[in-house]
Amino acid sequence: MLRVDGVPLHVLREGSGPAVVLCGGLGMAWFDWEAVVALLAPDHTVIRFDRPGLGLSAPAPGPPTAAAEADRIAHVLDALGHPGPATVVGHSMAAFHAEVFARLHPHRCAGLVLADGSLADPARPVLPRAVRHAWAGGVAGAASAAGLPRALGPVGRRLISRAGALGPHPAHPWERTTYRTSRVVRACALENAAHPYQAAEVAALRPERALPPVPVTVLAAYGGGETPRELRWLERQRGLATELGGRFVVAAPAGHLLMADAPDAVARAVREL
Repeated sequence: MLRVDGVPLHVLREGSGPAVVLCGGLGMAWFDWEAVVALLAPDHTVIRFDRPGLGLSAPAPGPPTAAAEADRIAHVLDALGHPGPATVVGHSMAAFHAEVFARLHPHRCAGLVLADGSLADPARPVLPRAVRHAWAGGVAGAASAAGLPRALGPVGRRLISRAGALGPHPAHPWERTTYRTSRVVRACALENAAHPYQAAEVAALRPERALPPVPVTVLAAYGGGETPRELRWLERQRGLATELGGRFVVAAPAGHLLMADAPDAVARAVREL
């Protein structure tokens, strides 16, 4: 446990070699990366941490923002004594954090892998951020008062995992312990509420702060189907790679939780930067 920006965070550092930071998507925990860590740790220093309120980390006092999460990556590296550049892997919504980290801390970034990353929408959300944050916190508080996290939290996590992955992946021993807490359920609700605002942040930052001249790979998950939705997603991911001047790679067969379905593809993307 490390205190970063005043918040006790659960941080893991494994292996030795060039630093790689693994950032999970909305509501995810450190153990979602286990298969990727096993592949990278022999020749990389692999760093992963639970964002505030998630996994084993304490909650933060304010709502999450893309800039704050990008700064958090830099401050975790500082706390671990890694002043040099690091490769950052951002999955789903954490692709926002990885990209903003590169734009705000260009000298700290060695490369980016955006793993089935969320896409930035330039349209501004309708509700003020504070209103949506308060609403999400209120819903989470009511659910906690009713005892729903303890009763349904782990079940909801398993349902989401099964929907996002193609293969059967057994529950991690810590899954039930963490997702039955009101702290984690509240953090998930707040991250979900913050998603459109973080997307707007990224879209607004792109014309203001250029990416540093580092390699970028957009790794898109593809389950093998031919539905318009799946094909459109691949094209939008390809468009993201073009916009960022990066390489477009498809991980197949894989669902959105590609670190579970295709950990070798994630590790290979890091090594091939």
